Amino acid sequence: MTTAAQWLEGARPRTLPAAFAPVLVGTGAAAQVDSVRPGRAVLALIVALALQVGVNYANDYSDGIRGTDDERVGPLRLVGGGHASASAVLRAALLALGIAALVGLVLAALTSWWVLLVGVAALAAAWGYTGGDKPYGYRGLGEISVFVFFGLVAVLGTTFVQAERLTWPAFGGGIACGALACAILVTNNLRDIPTDTLAGKRTLAVVLGERRSRLLYPSLIGAALLVPLALAPAVPTALLALLAAPLAIEPVAKVRNGVAGRDLVAVLAATGMLQLAYGGLLALGLALG
Repeated sequence: MTTAAQWLEGARPRTLPAAFAPVLVGTGAAAQVDSVRPGRAVLALIVALALQVGVNYANDYSDGIRGTDDERVGPLRLVGGGHASASAVLRAALLALGIAALVGLVLAALTSWWVLLVGVAALAAAWGYTGGDKPYGYRGLGEISVFVFFGLVAVLGTTFVQAERLTWPAFGGGIACGALACAILVTNNLRDIPTDTLAGKRTLAVVLGERRSRLLYPSLIGAALLVPLALAPAVPTALLALLAAPLAIEPVAKVRNGVAGRDLVAVLAATGMLQLAYGGLLALGLALG
């Protein structure tokens, strides 16, 4: 019988900062235009977290039934590791995605029905990453989806449901959060290059190869750190986000120095903490601006 601890690990909590940070930044951008609505911010956070957990369980299910997870080096896999049945993990994925859909429907009713269309696209992207006959995550397109939905859409959506308009600082924050979310995915896929190659899963890391993937990771971190500099002429306090930069030193060094296998799990966790700290500081900087 699957334990609560195994279900929690299967939800991959190290990736949850990718859901928290965009909501923080989007709320900070709403605060910059004096339009914070705490209730809607909480609803946006529930949607983001439910989508992230749903994606993680859906990936576990789809990769598990394909046999992609049979030889995984990283964190526990529920289906691939034999800890839970495929049907149980599928139900967990659908439950999480259903919660995201229901709460998203409430947000759409409170703001605009255009939000509903964005939500449908997000749900389709969540399932299509590793699910279906032609999963785009197996064709090197995972990072593009993560950048769009856990960066631009998450930040701009959070700002819109509160301020009911979009701002350039929110757009910049979306770029930064998207870059850091992609860095988390690159770390994950860098670790899995050997097993993904054998399983025929052509992630971007497999396509680029190990050397280029190790260059891509710091490039994504650097792109996020450039955003506060770009926002500074209009919102000088956005520079507060750069206080998170020291948190990037260790994971970047490890990736560039060739850390591999299970040691990259710690890099993934450190990248998540960097994104959370960066998101909180950028949100504060935008709010003060």
